[in-house]
Amino acid sequence: MLRRKLLVGGASALFATPVLARTTAATTPHPAASSSYATFLAGVRREAIGQGISASVVDQALALTTQPNAKVLKADRHQPEFTLTWAQYKDRVLTEKKISDGLAAVGQRAALLNRISSTYGVDKGAIAGIWGLESAYGTRMGTFHVIDALATLAYDGRRSAFFRSELMKALSILGQGDITPAGMLGSYAGAMGQPQFMPSAYLRYAASYPEGGRRDIWHNEADVFASIANYLAKCHWLPGQPWGEEVLLPDTITQAQIGLTAVHPISWWAQQGVRPRAGQFSSAVQEGAIIRPDGVGGEAFIVYHNFNVIRRYNPSDFYALGVGLLGDAIT
Repeated sequence: MLRRKLLVGGASALFATPVLARTTAATTPHPAASSSYATFLAGVRREAIGQGISASVVDQALALTTQPNAKVLKADRHQPEFTLTWAQYKDRVLTEKKISDGLAAVGQRAALLNRISSTYGVDKGAIAGIWGLESAYGTRMGTFHVIDALATLAYDGRRSAFFRSELMKALSILGQGDITPAGMLGSYAGAMGQPQFMPSAYLRYAASYPEGGRRDIWHNEADVFASIANYLAKCHWLPGQPWGEEVLLPDTITQAQIGLTAVHPISWWAQQGVRPRAGQFSSAVQEGAIIRPDGVGGEAFIVYHNFNVIRRYNPSDFYALGVGLLGDAIT
């Protein structure tokens, strides 16, 4: 069987977040002298104020981090690594509880999801699937102060440029008044709110619904759904098209003949003996690729353009399959 490595950490316990950059374990810890951290924060303050962010906002935010956060460093340096098959990942992610919780959550918000789906031209299943995987339908968003977490990781030095950039973007968000410093909570690596956006993703994709208000991806579910939908729409989601479906493969098709780059017309796959496990091929799509994550004997799926759009949110076949299947199950 083909096997994939999965890093576990942050608010999303079984998958990486959209633009959450993982780091490898450090061999030697960075010295956390309070004086040097204070000097680091002073430099951040000067840079932020130089970018036009209010000094009072910057001071309020940086007051949340007086020394490197040991819990952030521990989580970053000791991310458990598991080798999982697709079947094992599916069993962990698509549990009966996850589906039953999703059916209840989506049922209570059906009208809102329908409106946002229509507004952005993005399938509500994809919106709900991402919402479910990223934050368990808004119940798990992380409890770290994002400024504290990002400052700690920027100071730590192993990916300082990336995390310092995200820290400055987080301060910029605070300067816009969408959230307070104390309310800006997320994962240990700075992934924020129910969609688990890094600050850079927030600035690019976060949306208010209706338009014109604060973009609150922590508490306002309309903004959460609109932000996820906006992300997918801007990554070129095709309205009215499915992400994919499970198929049955004949023994004549080898693993070498399939994969995301082996895109063929649906009619060609049908001629090779590929059949949908349920019903007929969607008439809304003309071509697709076959993936079989666990190799011969494992489940196989034909995936379409929108599958690759989901992978823009998180570049993992497992994740995109999880979103698609969960979304189908709960909507």
